[in-house]
Amino acid sequence: MNSTAEPIPFGRSMLREHRHVCAFFSSAVEEYDALLPFICDGINCGQRAYHVLPSQHREDHLNWLRNAGVDVEKTMKSRQLEVALPEDTYLKTGRFDKDAMLVLIRDALKAGAGLGFPLTRMIAHAEMAVDDWKSGIEWAEYEMRLNSVLPNYDDPVICTFDVNLLTAPHAVDILRTHPMVIIGGVLIENSFFTSPQDFIREVRSRTGPSQSYRA
Repeated sequence: MNSTAEPIPFGRSMLREHRHVCAFFSSAVEEYDALLPFICDGINCGQRAYHVLPSQHREDHLNWLRNAGVDVEKTMKSRQLEVALPEDTYLKTGRFDKDAMLVLIRDALKAGAGLGFPLTRMIAHAEMAVDDWKSGIEWAEYEMRLNSVLPNYDDPVICTFDVNLLTAPHAVDILRTHPMVIIGGVLIENSFFTSPQDFIREVRSRTGPSQSYRA
């Protein structure tokens, strides 16, 4: 990462060198209290907002942005704001594919620069990607491999999770794949972040391919 990259205000703190974040929320109010200042700050700075979320939440998401003062129609027309769906991104082939998703992340960040935006602030809901052994293993490996990709960019990538849809052990696995975490609306450096190679070996050793994914 470029050492001259400006820090980004987020979660009552600052995103600095590490910009791969997992964010745990227990309600929409808690989620948007943390995300809206981050989103609006980026748009006001002329940066791009790229969001991935389930189709049933799309209109609510846009209404949260409108209520925060974002001109949704204008920013979407200029492509400063893009809202994508899981079926168009990490579930495009019908199931999660870690290699395809890594390509998509690179392409999305490069597209922002190609459109003339100085930075892309990416936010993605990810709960739908992990539903069986294969997707669970691939998701964990994808998140770890993403830590090798993102240092080549200044763009922050925020992976958001509804804690009501996660088991506690699964939440811990997600936590261990991100160097930064938002808990209770506060951004902190993640002391549980684990070596990619060690973590992948551990996840593969504890679950067999004929079983459901176990955190």
